[in-house]
Amino acid sequence: MKLIIAVIQPTKLDSVRTALAEMAVERLTVFDAEGYGRQRGQTATFRGIEYKTNLLRKVIVEIAVNDDFLEKTLSIIENVSRTGQEGNIGDGKILVLPIEQVVQIGGKEKGPSAV
Repeated sequence: MKLIIAVIQPTKLDSVRTALAEMAVERLTVFDAEGYGRQRGQTATFRGIEYKTNLLRKVIVEIAVNDDFLEKTLSIIENVSRTGQEGNIGDGKILVLPIEQVVQIGGKEKGPSAV
């Protein structure tokens, strides 16, 4: 079992959710987040005054998957979240962490069947 943490552009969330649902990955958690990587924020102009925003809005999607769904899920998130053919700086990151145990609180299931 693995935990996928995907940090993506907010505009890509609906596309990612739809693509994952088509593959029967329907359980996920979404968080709003702010951060920056190589792009180091953005410069914007408001009423003629230029200012720099240090943090950019992102969305974090967490998905627990069984090992047989891992590669398919990673491929979908990577392909759907990419902007342009080659992708751009700021498209996001995908992290994969091992899960030792899963316990379903309401159904009393444990292990891979609880995912």
